[in-house]
Amino acid sequence: MSSDDEALIDTAIFQEPPDYYPPPKPATFESRTLQGGQTLRLRLVGHNPLWVVTDYLYDHKESLVRGTSMLELGAGAGLPSIAAAIWGAKHVVVTDYPDQDLVENMKINVDAATDVVPRSSNIVVQHAALVSTIRATLARSPQARALVFFTPYTPWKFDKDMAFFDVAREGGFEVNQVVKRVMDKVMFQDDPGDELLRRTVFGYELSWNDLDI
Repeated sequence: MSSDDEALIDTAIFQEPPDYYPPPKPATFESRTLQGGQTLRLRLVGHNPLWVVTDYLYDHKESLVRGTSMLELGAGAGLPSIAAAIWGAKHVVVTDYPDQDLVENMKINVDAATDVVPRSSNIVVQHAALVSTIRATLARSPQARALVFFTPYTPWKFDKDMAFFDVAREGGFEVNQVVKRVMDKVMFQDDPGDELLRRTVFGYELSWNDLDI
């Protein structure tokens, strides 16, 4: 088929009709007061903004947050990034899968937090892959840390989720579990699978193990 013939094809036949997909559900919001006293109202992805990550950052803010540069991968609502900016991180980059709705959701929450984020903190919203990104961006120093927090909302793939840490070890990282906490409710209410596992937040800390010190 020539390029002229291809130009005559009506590409609209490959498009779904306007009512093919169900209408999107209304956005859900949740307000929470941080340990530092600031109140945030977040537009959520799912039903759980993973406050556990923020609690961990607050407890270690002097060593992990204040004056540092931070990159959040798979941010969703962007809560840890916003909290880090409030607690003194110098530069914060908020990223997630390159989906327009996800990126827009992060922008909405970052814009809504401008009144409580110090002007000295710089927050940038982007979309980002995982171990390779951590290797490319984490400072090569003994103090540098990558925090990986997640809930297995597809519990039948839990072994594959955990295989990420095998890849991280092969990539030159030491992996240590720092948090395991069961939440009151699941992140996505309609998802199937083990509910207890879907309510559990796992937190790991990655640090370089191949530095020449």
